[in-house]
Amino acid sequence: MIPEKIIDTHMHIEAWENDEYSFIDCFEGHRELSPLASLNICCLSASQKGVVNNIMAGLYKLAHPNTYIHGALDHFILPITEEVEEGTDLVTQYRELMEIGFDGIKLIEGKPTALKPLGGNLNHVALDKAYAEMEKDGTHIVFHINDPQYFWERPNSDGWYYGDGTYPTYDQIQRQAYALFEAHPRLKATLAHFFFCGETPEIVEELFAKYPNLCVDLTPGCEMYHSFEANHAYYKEFFKRNSERILLGTDGTFPWSTKSHVWCMGILYDFIATTKQNMAFDDEILTGLGIDGIEKENILWRNFERRVGEKPKEINKDALIAYYEKYKRYMSKDTIERLSPYLKKYLGV
Repeated sequence: MIPEKIIDTHMHIEAWENDEYSFIDCFEGHRELSPLASLNICCLSASQKGVVNNIMAGLYKLAHPNTYIHGALDHFILPITEEVEEGTDLVTQYRELMEIGFDGIKLIEGKPTALKPLGGNLNHVALDKAYAEMEKDGTHIVFHINDPQYFWERPNSDGWYYGDGTYPTYDQIQRQAYALFEAHPRLKATLAHFFFCGETPEIVEELFAKYPNLCVDLTPGCEMYHSFEANHAYYKEFFKRNSERILLGTDGTFPWSTKSHVWCMGILYDFIATTKQNMAFDDEILTGLGIDGIEKENILWRNFERRVGEKPKEINKDALIAYYEKYKRYMSKDTIERLSPYLKKYLGV
């Protein structure tokens, strides 16, 4: 049991049920056993499933109001274009999610497997208009940009490989990100997985110095924890110095088991708050940094609350019903049937 307040800021729902739970209760074991003060569900827009994931997250929040949710923008025409059906542009989708009661936005668009079908341009004008709205509103974004560099170098056991010439390169995506930050310098974005810069923390330091609203999270990627371990003394000072710019999350993805979620959070907590040595995410040694006081609290929960709010927003049921009715034409018959009992129970639809 973790002996103090903590928020898991980065979790996903990717299934309807497993042997323990349905999606409507999937993180409650994690919340109880870790324990968690709260959690944040990050929705994903893959193959036009974003609207379904958004509805699932909204229903989860109705069942468990002490839950934050970050919604996905969906792309109904690929590659990305401004020539979309009226009312389905990204700015409209963003406004709809805010009206429903989402606490922020999750953007997976910077991951190579998502960026490639979009046309390879993280700064397309359709996306740029959405960034501008989020920047203006001060809306929090959990932003996945890039992936580990070695994914371009060789096929690997993670199942990812981008070195066949059809994907943007690591450096190309990084340059696009810099252009995005330059165009929207007050964007309130948390860059997932330490911006894949475990070996180049000076890049993160430079971004922190230049852009006051950028943060990073510590969701694994085991490769970044190798870097933390290899440069332990440096990173202890880095984490203390930048404690207001770092968030904690497991990347826990249902249908993982509750046991897996709790195991992952235990490793992350020990890494931040203790000096214990653990066998980490790939059985390599990981030594805790022993951060304490307000610096520890910043990472465990304060930073997320400062960026997103001390409590989750309430769901606007009418807005969620309208969203479902508008976008259900993009859903399969099986999806509608699976959603139906939950829509009836929580929304009376």
